[in-house]
Amino acid sequence: MAHFALVGPPDARRPRLGRPVGGSRTTSAGGVALLLPDGEPVSGRGASARAHAAVLPLGRALVRAGRDDGLVAHVVRYRGRGWNGTDAALARDASWAVAEAVRRYGDVPVCLVGHGLGARAALRAAGHDAVGAVLGLAPWLPEDDMAAEPEPVRQLVGRRVLLVHGTNDARTDPELSFRFAERAKKANRDTCRFEVHSDGHALRQYAAEVRALAADFVLGALFARPVARPLTDAMAAPPPLGLRMPLAAGFGGSRRR
Repeated sequence: MAHFALVGPPDARRPRLGRPVGGSRTTSAGGVALLLPDGEPVSGRGASARAHAAVLPLGRALVRAGRDDGLVAHVVRYRGRGWNGTDAALARDASWAVAEAVRRYGDVPVCLVGHGLGARAALRAAGHDAVGAVLGLAPWLPEDDMAAEPEPVRQLVGRRVLLVHGTNDARTDPELSFRFAERAKKANRDTCRFEVHSDGHALRQYAAEVRALAADFVLGALFARPVARPLTDAMAAPPPLGLRMPLAAGFGGSRRR
């Protein structure tokens, strides 16, 4: 097993939830969205403030959309920014965050929302009983390796799963997320994937549409709200149709605030 040189004493670091995003309720909650920022495949550096800030707009959008249902959102502050091979440090921090959310808010449904390596962490941590849904944006997933175990999917059974990937992502390969979605769909039919034409890793070009889709999915999964027809169709469609669903320009425009 490879060993990684870490900067500073990692065991002294602790993951944190921090304050609720955007004025979320703190005394009670109907559901919790945990946002997992992007990271790096190998690193001993501390958590990235930039990656943390990058998911805040989505967190605020989710809180605005779910305020009537008592949605609380937190951005998970990792111990560090590296996945670091079999350590899977970001996934362990994500699992801790789910347990901490349950400790704070009680028996409420949780949706894990991750970007890049945070999406991989969200998918890995989905096995906790409190997790009802997983949203992975531009997920960083490893290349197929015959010498290694494939990325697990059994923990997704019974969860609603949505992957969203820009077709021009130069950091994480969209084809790898499609292959993962194919395997996940076989284990869990409530899996779908949207493609954002010509968008990159940060999904900035169609940020409004991505946030609208995310809010539709999260509120539908946590609070049984009706969802938009494209999302329903994607969940119901067999592969590859439901795993290559295009995100249309203007999606959710009538519901934006």
